[in-house]
Amino acid sequence: MNPRIPRDFVLPDPAAVHTVRSADGAELNVEEYGPDGAPLIVLAHGWTCATAFWAPVVNRLVADFRVVAYDQRGHGRSPAPAGPAGYSTAKLAEDLEAVLTATVPAGRRAVVAGHSMGGMTIMAAGGRPAVAARTAANVLVNTGPSALLDELMVLPPAVRGPRRFLHRQILRSRLPLGPVNGISRAVLKYATMGPATPADRVEGCAQIVHACPSGVRFHWAGVLETLDVHAGLARLTAPTAVVAGSHDKLTPPVHARRIAAELPNPCGLLELAGAGHMSPVERPADVAGEIRRIAALVADQLSAPAPEAAPGAVVPAPATVPGAAGPAETAVPESVRNTPVEESA
Repeated sequence: MNPRIPRDFVLPDPAAVHTVRSADGAELNVEEYGPDGAPLIVLAHGWTCATAFWAPVVNRLVADFRVVAYDQRGHGRSPAPAGPAGYSTAKLAEDLEAVLTATVPAGRRAVVAGHSMGGMTIMAAGGRPAVAARTAANVLVNTGPSALLDELMVLPPAVRGPRRFLHRQILRSRLPLGPVNGISRAVLKYATMGPATPADRVEGCAQIVHACPSGVRFHWAGVLETLDVHAGLARLTAPTAVVAGSHDKLTPPVHARRIAAELPNPCGLLELAGAGHMSPVERPADVAGEIRRIAALVADQLSAPAPEAAPGAVVPAPATVPGAAGPAETAVPESVRNTPVEESA
């Protein structure tokens, strides 16, 4: 019997779902959760994931924040690019800029958090005026700026000579992952999660990863193989926190330490003992807590601007935002919002 997926893997009902067009016309599925007018959090997921990957974190933030999450191109409900030219770090940066421009109102800023390729997206967008103008702070989770193949730890250190070659073959495989089963769960857990991760959380993560089309997985793996976003990292002037997992085999903590050392405005390095690469689903309370900590530090930038009052008018006090409902009670089916679209040829 398959493990039951945890309740917090169910996204709350979205307050809004819409499509945002990027600079090259690519369509991005964007979902918003939480009270309108609340402080803004924008989430960018990683390679082979989707908006649903953030569900455990969203459920811990939604009562107090307006949370925006979007499917990276080719993932979830965002269509795949028509050809290889649609896959690059520049495209990731353009997509983030488009999402921020569409969802962060003029005069407001958001805390922008990115996991894995989502963190690379934030670094790639470093220095873009439209992004900087809408960003109060960043949180970079389980990510790296370059040399990803050189630091991979999926294969044991005893595999010396062909280790980099074999890592490349694993990441750039075109083979479909197929249905989730006991073997695939065990492989995913070994490669991407901490050894103590419960079976139900492995199952929830596996369903998301297996939904990524193999062609999309392949093309983004090619981008990650030659990744170098140090230039953008050096231009991240907003306060930026870094989160790492002590057992992360894909972006080991050495990456987090390099990022923290290069940041113009570092705001803490949190290493989660026992966590692997999938911290937002392995340790969602810790990741949400770090996002809350950073949001508190820049709270003055996250507040909505006060309305302009006519001379002599009395401005009413803002209404109290009621608490949002907790995670849905139902078990997780194949969520409609996470069903991948058919990829382009």
